[in-house]
Amino acid sequence: MLKSNGLLTGQTAVVTGANSGIGEGIARAMAQAGANVIVNYVSGEASALALVKELEAGGGRAAAVFADVADEAQVAALFKKAVQLYGGVQILVNNAGIQKDAAFTEMTLAAWQKVLDVNLTGQFLCAREAARLFIKSRVNPALSCAAGKIICISSVHEVIPWSGHCNYAASKGGVMLLMKTMAQELAPLKIRVNSIAPGAIKTPINQTVWSDPAGAAKMLDLIPYKRIGETADIGKAAVWLASDESDYINGATIFVDGAMTCYPGFATGG
Repeated sequence: MLKSNGLLTGQTAVVTGANSGIGEGIARAMAQAGANVIVNYVSGEASALALVKELEAGGGRAAAVFADVADEAQVAALFKKAVQLYGGVQILVNNAGIQKDAAFTEMTLAAWQKVLDVNLTGQFLCAREAARLFIKSRVNPALSCAAGKIICISSVHEVIPWSGHCNYAASKGGVMLLMKTMAQELAPLKIRVNSIAPGAIKTPINQTVWSDPAGAAKMLDLIPYKRIGETADIGKAAVWLASDESDYINGATIFVDGAMTCYPGFATGG
C-alpha cells in the first residue's frame, strides 16, 4: 500500500507524458501524496497501463488517457475524461516533451516545428484548458487554497544555450516566458503557475550515456554536486509546488540540477 503524505489528498493531477522518464516519476510522487493521477501518453500505451496498475496496486487511484498535447481537440478530450473520472482537476503537470537534434544548418523545418509543437504549443494548449477549468471551479478550501496549480516542466536549457539542440532550447526558453506571463495573468484568479527546470536526470532517453562510466563521468563534469539526478528528485519538487506548502510561490522556475546552472566551467576561474 502507498503510504500517502497527504499533501494532495483528494486532488486530481493531469501529468502529460507520464508513461516514462520524468513524467513517470512525477506521477508516482503525485500518487504518493494522495492525488488521483491521469497518466497521459501519446505512445507507449503498455508502459502507461503498467504504471496505472502499479499505482492502483499501491492503493492509489490512476487512469491512463491517450492524447497528443499538440492537438487542440485531443487536449480538450483529455481534460473532459479527467473530469468524468474524478469530478475535476486541480493540478496540471505540463511534462510532455521531445527532442529532434541536429546541427543548426542541418536542422529541417519539420524537426524544428515538431519540437515547438509538442514542447511549447502543447504546454499552451494544456495550460489553457486547465486554467479554464480552474476558473470555473474556483477555490475549494477543502482541497487547496488555490483554484488550481500549473507546473511547467522546463529545462536548464531555458537559460543555457545548447549547441546542436536549437529547437529544444528555443522551446524551453519559450516555456519560461509562457509560464511567467500565465502566472502574471492568472494569479488574481488564485491560479498558481510555476516551472521546474531539471538538469541531467537518469531517464531512458539518456540511459546510454549515464549507464556508461565514461559517459557518466563526462556528465558529472557539468554538475557541481557530483550526482546525476533521479526522476524522484523532480517528483518531490512537483508535489511541493502543487501543495499549499508553496502557496506564495508563483511565476518562479525551480532549478533541480545539482547546480548545473552555476556554470561549473568557471569554478576554477574560467
